[in-house]
Amino acid sequence: MAGNSTTDIDLVQEVKTLLWGSSVKDDVFKRWSQGFFFSNDEPTALVQEAGGPCAVIAPVQAFILKQLLLQNDMTNWKELSLEQCNLLLVSAMTEIVAQATNRERPRYCIVHIPMQNSPTVNCQNVDTGEADLQSDLSAEKADDVLQEGSTTINRLHLEPDFFHSQLRILTVDSSEELRKFFSDKIEMLKNPFGVLLLLYTVVCTKGLAGMQQEMSDPTEPLIDSTYGYGSQSLINLMLTGRAVGHVWDHDQDIGGLKLRGIDKQNAVGFLALLEHLRYCEVGTFLKSPSHPIWVLGSETHLTVLFSSERRLVSSETPAEHARRVFQKFDPDGYKFISANLLQDVLAELDLVADSEYVEIMKKKLDSESLGIILLAAFMEEFFPDDPRMCPDTFTLFHYNGLPRSNIDNKVVYRRGQAVLLECTVKCILDSNPMLTVLQTKWPSIEIQWDKEQTPSLN
Repeated sequence: MAGNSTTDIDLVQEVKTLLWGSSVKDDVFKRWSQGFFFSNDEPTALVQEAGGPCAVIAPVQAFILKQLLLQNDMTNWKELSLEQCNLLLVSAMTEIVAQATNRERPRYCIVHIPMQNSPTVNCQNVDTGEADLQSDLSAEKADDVLQEGSTTINRLHLEPDFFHSQLRILTVDSSEELRKFFSDKIEMLKNPFGVLLLLYTVVCTKGLAGMQQEMSDPTEPLIDSTYGYGSQSLINLMLTGRAVGHVWDHDQDIGGLKLRGIDKQNAVGFLALLEHLRYCEVGTFLKSPSHPIWVLGSETHLTVLFSSERRLVSSETPAEHARRVFQKFDPDGYKFISANLLQDVLAELDLVADSEYVEIMKKKLDSESLGIILLAAFMEEFFPDDPRMCPDTFTLFHYNGLPRSNIDNKVVYRRGQAVLLECTVKCILDSNPMLTVLQTKWPSIEIQWDKEQTPSLN
């Protein structure tokens, strides 16, 4: 079923409340009302017009870079055509939506605004693969409709209620149909509201029940009503397909309260500036993603760090796995556990865990009978050799979608040459937040950026 059904209207209103709260501030909505478009100076880099929508734009950029690194040797990325860049954008959006669907019963709810004079698409036909999702309007005609005197667009842009009244939901059953829709409607996603349409598509595909089950507080809007920033639940939804409110590994039980975290290694990662102040804890699943790409979170903005060096995300070593399991039993990050938990840790690591052996190891690791096992002592005993898999030197690139945060207001990727020092004592400099956030992943890193100017996280 397609069109303005009662069910669609109800769902849109519920999603609107989940995202914005009881009301939508015009200025915040205006900042979110932009499409996906690329920089004139960096063909594959998305431009962010105002503060707020980085919670969607930065994850999309991260998945664009994932596709780019998989398909390209990075020697000619400035020579890619608009058509090639559009394909990267479609692939990124498709992957982000696909992460949010129920894997056992995949269903994709595409939220869109029908173009003027375009035919109504019958969802039942789509489900059976009989419908052609491509509009009869050519791309040129679509542009004309969106630009003609801009009566409709202007009204949509200024009035959130009218925008929501125009939304329609199209349901398809395969990622191939989803990709085809995005490909055919690429101009709709590049014109105003493209960012919001993708966001609403991800939320509707996830489903309200799925969102509310994973969010820490479903009554708290995902978009800040005052400043327009996306919440951590929203960022995690775009990055992982799960709307959990924390970035540590697994769920944690704090005083009987279950706090949900990241459940597995993610395709792209996340690093947080505020982790060094212990305001949050980023787990291994996000610090060590399967691709060398990380969304960087400052207090107010999201940017992206990436590299073509695959060894930065080499498979987890036995020692790294052991450290992660140990930390699972040390939720407060004190770097020690109760001696009574040693048997559980050994059992989870598939090490010898019979009671007699555990008692012997308790006496050895806790020779002063303090009742605790230090992480350092545990690692030295069971994993004394921890070879560094990461290279000592490598190239990093940084993306910031805000023109005003780039040199000469040009959105381009900034190149940096990184080196990992032998010394593990890190120096936190408030004047260098970029280095501070990178040190949460590589404690001994130093980096020299091109143009002798450190990129901005804000």
